[in-house]
Amino acid sequence: MIAQRILIVEDEKSLANLLRDYLGQAGYEAACIHNGLEAVPAIREQSPDLVLLDIMLPGRDGMAVCRDVRGFSNVPIIMITARVEEIDRLLGLELGADDYVCKPFSPREVVARVKAVLRRARDVSADAAADIELDESRFQARLHGRKLDLTAVEFKLLQILSSAPGRIYTRGQLMQRMYPDRRIVSDRTIDSHIKKLRRKLGSASPGEEAIHSVYGVGYKFELEN
Repeated sequence: MIAQRILIVEDEKSLANLLRDYLGQAGYEAACIHNGLEAVPAIREQSPDLVLLDIMLPGRDGMAVCRDVRGFSNVPIIMITARVEEIDRLLGLELGADDYVCKPFSPREVVARVKAVLRRARDVSADAAADIELDESRFQARLHGRKLDLTAVEFKLLQILSSAPGRIYTRGQLMQRMYPDRRIVSDRTIDSHIKKLRRKLGSASPGEEAIHSVYGVGYKFELEN
């Protein structure tokens, strides 16, 4: 069995090495980087299974790194922070982080969080795969075996949302993922696509809501099993 890969982005080298050793003992393959400017290129190149991301980093802070990563990847992210203010915790989760741990912490606690987040991501993905089928080569989608008549834009939107069930995406994140050429698109355009996609999903599965609005934040895909 291939070991799952963990990328540790932490500028305190002694702490990063300690986490790497504990994760290695737990059966993971862990690597460390110590500068925020290196984080996004490393994640693109290494495609880790999970990222431990410190907020206070030289070069680029963890919030900005998390925001950029969510523009191209659904890799699980656990934020590491010495900040205990509620606003920082909420902001980190709204940006797309899956969990957070506060310094000081026990390395065993971090390993336990890593196991829990990876297990949750695996279970959610398995459940979603059983309910929705996407064929990217043909831009065809099925919900509970029933074919959806989607436009290319609607297919891409469903693909992004359903790739990480339960994860909240802001309108900005959806625009960034759907339009990587950074064309000018308004929030209303995203809302219009969401409305049409909801209607088509509702036709395929009456009475079931798949795309949920999260007030003041954005949208998430979650089927009611």
